[in-house]
Amino acid sequence: MAEVEIGIGKSGRRAYGFDDIAIVPSRRTRDPEDVDISWDIDAYHFDLPLMAAAMDGVVSPATAIEVGRLGGVAVLNLEGLWTRYEDPETVLDEIAGLEPDKATVRMQQIYAEPVKEELIGQRIREIKDTGVTSCASVTPQRTQQFTKAILEAELDLLVIQGTVVSAEHVSKTVEPLNLKQFIRELEIPVIVGGCASYQAALHLMRTGAVGVLVGVGPGQACTTRGVLGIGIPQATAIADAAGARMRHLDETGVYVQVIADGGMSTGGDVAKAIACGADAVMIGSPLAAAHEAPGRGHHWGMATFHPTLPRGARVKVEQRGTLKEILVGPAHENDGRLNLFGALRTSMATTGYESVKEFQKAEVMVAPALKTEGKSLQRSQGVGMEH
Repeated sequence: MAEVEIGIGKSGRRAYGFDDIAIVPSRRTRDPEDVDISWDIDAYHFDLPLMAAAMDGVVSPATAIEVGRLGGVAVLNLEGLWTRYEDPETVLDEIAGLEPDKATVRMQQIYAEPVKEELIGQRIREIKDTGVTSCASVTPQRTQQFTKAILEAELDLLVIQGTVVSAEHVSKTVEPLNLKQFIRELEIPVIVGGCASYQAALHLMRTGAVGVLVGVGPGQACTTRGVLGIGIPQATAIADAAGARMRHLDETGVYVQVIADGGMSTGGDVAKAIACGADAVMIGSPLAAAHEAPGRGHHWGMATFHPTLPRGARVKVEQRGTLKEILVGPAHENDGRLNLFGALRTSMATTGYESVKEFQKAEVMVAPALKTEGKSLQRSQGVGMEH
């Protein structure tokens, strides 16, 4: 891809987000019933290519169970409220009622409560006992500390997650987590992220991870791009990671799942993520809008409560429907925010693709007019796509 001159002495590639691109219809169409959107990672099969993001406003043990029953997998944050408090319901009530200008300070105090290792096992077992796949996340800094509790609870899938996770973390003061060694020695499959470039994705794939999360800063609650100035728009980040996946497959014969993490609020965004090369999507804020979500109409990123440099905000989301309506319908609004996976299925059918793997090969175009062309009445009235 051609470099663009930013100024004398500095040039860079042009990058694209979901709003910049369109999926091109092909020469055939299909019946939506003939389309298979299921997803496999390691030994686990899911009807939906969905991971619910490890945010306290989105995933509780109860919502993890419901997402599992609907065909996806939810990631419980093992450094969140559910492992710091025996009963976090009162804390969640308080967070929902905080004034916006006081929210971050109070949340820093709430999250100063230490993680209790016995609660880690308890929460994992609550999910496992219902028969759905259990998945939970830890940050690289705390991974080794919590490994024993995770293994004892027989977690199915582990996510090692930070704003940016690299295969080569350099520290002069502490012994960093050796991802490659850790993953090789652990008997449960590991997903790692986030990353946003070809090289970073390739290096994470070489650690032996079964999946990589792609996305740095696109989440609704995330302020990393403002606080740190880093990130890559999602369409480009996913396409680059998919390129790394092909190279890794050529080198090793091992296919690593690419999971688009963040920046998706409609069914169209989910479809575009997969058309750019993702195998599955991780979503947070659309699920925070569910009536069952623990955030009670709010959600916040995992770095919101960082003690010295918060990189997230508590954002308000309009409660739109049940988890079932948001994921698989039926939709009773026309703006694309309900029945996300019915929309994916219909998008694939309309463009003629039968499986997620085929849909990754769909033609896409740079199309800045996609959302505005012919939509002046919707825009002036604040309805439909402008809702």
